[in-house]
Amino acid sequence: MRNAISRRALRWSIVGLGLIAALGYNTFVFAQQPPVVYVAPIEGIIDLGLAPFVQRVLNEATDAGAAAVILDINTFGGRVDAAVVIRDALLNARVKTVAFVNKRAISAGALISLAAEKIVMADGGTIGAATPVQMGQPGAPAQPVEEKTVSYVRKEFRATAESRKRPPLIAEAMVDADVEIRGLIQKGKLLTLTTEEALKHKLADFRADTIADVLKQLDLAGAEVRRASPNWAENLVRFLTHPIVSSLLITIGMLGIILEIRTPGFGLPGGLGVASLALFFWGHWLVQLAGWEELLLVGSGLVLLVLEIFVTPGFGVAGALGIAALLGGLSLSLFGAGASWEFILKAASRVVFSLLIALIASLVTLRFLPRLPFGRRLILETGLLAGAGGGSAPESDRMWLGKGGTAISPLRPAGIAEIEGERVDVVSDGELIEPGVPIVVTRVDGNRIVVRRHRASTERS
Repeated sequence: MRNAISRRALRWSIVGLGLIAALGYNTFVFAQQPPVVYVAPIEGIIDLGLAPFVQRVLNEATDAGAAAVILDINTFGGRVDAAVVIRDALLNARVKTVAFVNKRAISAGALISLAAEKIVMADGGTIGAATPVQMGQPGAPAQPVEEKTVSYVRKEFRATAESRKRPPLIAEAMVDADVEIRGLIQKGKLLTLTTEEALKHKLADFRADTIADVLKQLDLAGAEVRRASPNWAENLVRFLTHPIVSSLLITIGMLGIILEIRTPGFGLPGGLGVASLALFFWGHWLVQLAGWEELLLVGSGLVLLVLEIFVTPGFGVAGALGIAALLGGLSLSLFGAGASWEFILKAASRVVFSLLIALIASLVTLRFLPRLPFGRRLILETGLLAGAGGGSAPESDRMWLGKGGTAISPLRPAGIAEIEGERVDVVSDGELIEPGVPIVVTRVDGNRIVVRRHRASTERS
C-alpha cells in the first residue's frame, strides 16, 4: 500500500515538473518576441473617410496585442465632425495611443492629438489654431461661424484635455480667441503652440524627431513596427463622401428614378438610380453619417412621390411631404456632430441643387428621347403590342387610333384626355403632357391608349 502511494506521488510530481517546464519555456519564448507597434499616418485634409481607417488600425492593434498605436500627424485640419469621430475612437481605444506631431497638428489635427494618451512633438512643430470656420467661395477667405458652434468645439477640446489630464484652458484658447491666459496668450488672439511652448506648458509629453526616437522614449526600442495605410475600401469611401462626388450620386440617383417612373418597364434608368443612391448611402453609412433614420426618410419620400404621380395626380400634400422627406433624409446624411448652421444650410442647398438638376435633366430627356430613333425603339419595347402576344385591343379602344383630342389632366404618363367629346384614360408616349395640350392617339397596345403631343401644337410652342 505504501509503495503504491509513493508511485502515485512520483507520477504527479513528474507531471507538475513538466507543466512548470512548459510554462517556463512558453514564457521564455514570448519574452524573446519583440513588442508590436502600429504606425498610422494622419496627413492632408481630415475628411470623413479617415475615421474608418483609424478605427480599423485601433481594432487590429488591439487584436494583435500591440504595445502602442502611433499616429504620425502632419495636417492643417479639416472637418470637425470627422475629427470628433476619430477623437471618440481614441478615447475609447483599448490600446496605448501616441500622437506624433510631425510637423504640425492644426485645427482638427489638434483635437485628434489631444485625444491620444501621449503627445510627442518634433522640432519646429506646431499645434493649435482650431477655431471652426466656414469655407467661402473659391479664392475667398474663410468666414467665421456662429458663437454656438465655437462654444461646442471649445467644450469638445476642453473635455478631451480633461480626460487626458492636460491643461484644459490651453485647449480652449486654441478654439476661442476670447480665452486669455496670462503670460501665454492675450484676449483676441488664437493660441498656437510651438514644440518648446507645448513642452513648457505640459501639453506635450516629450520631444522626438523620428519614429525610432519616439519608440526609445516609450521604452519600445527594437519593437516590430507595422505601418498601416488606407485600403481600397477606405479610399473608395473617401471618394464617395467627397462633396462633388456625393452631389453627383444624388443627381444620377434621382434622375434614374424619375425616368423609371415616367417610362415604366425600361429598367436601366431605375437600376442606375438605385445603384447611385446605394453607393451614396453606403459611403455615408460607413463614416457614421447616414443611418436607418435617413434611409427611412428617403424611402418614405420616394413612396409619397409615386403616390402623388399615379394615385392622386396634381401637386398636393403627398408630393409636398415626399419632397420634404427626400430633402431631410439626404441633407442629414451630409453632416455630423459639430456641424454649424452655415454648414447645415450649405448641405441642404447642395441637395436642393442636385434635385433640381435631376428634375431638369429628366424633363429634357423625356421630351427629346422619344424623337430619337434609338430612344423611340427603347420606349416601344416596354410594352407588348396588340397582336404580338399581348392580346388584341378592344374594338372600343381601337376606334380612337389616329384621332386627336386634348389632355384634361396631367399625363405623367397616365391621365385623362378628351377625344371627340368623351373622357378617355390614356398614357403619354414617355413625355410629360400638361392639361389643355392637344394630343393625338398614336397606337393602342392591349388596353392602353398611347398618345403624344399633336405636332402642330409642338411646332407652335
